[in-house]
Amino acid sequence: MRLDHIGVAVKNASQAAEKLSKALGVRPYMEEVVESEGVKVVGLRIGEVDIELLEPLSEDTPVGRFLSKHGEGVHHIALAVEDIEKAMRRASEAGLKLLDSKPRTGARGRKVAFIHPKSAFGILLELVEG
Repeated sequence: MRLDHIGVAVKNASQAAEKLSKALGVRPYMEEVVESEGVKVVGLRIGEVDIELLEPLSEDTPVGRFLSKHGEGVHHIALAVEDIEKAMRRASEAGLKLLDSKPRTGARGRKVAFIHPKSAFGILLELVEG
């Protein structure tokens, strides 16, 4: 298991990517709309870890509701796993509450599942396979 990316909720992913690209000397490596999650994602790679800038497609999406409640900022931390179903079982057996009963498709077509922040010390965790 390793850190895969940090998801950051922003009002405008393109503007945030432009500003961070100039400030950090990196270029976006991907831009994608993930309809199933209701977000536009712009990815910045910093060393071995990505920052995914998450712009909600509407206010009635998980990221849209997060922005309304908390404003811009860190939304989730994603962990890369080899076998997502095994990682989900392990998390559940350890007492963590899964938001997903089975993996779903996330950005870049990868399998993902989320762990509820109330069971993970306030951190929304995303498990990512692939």
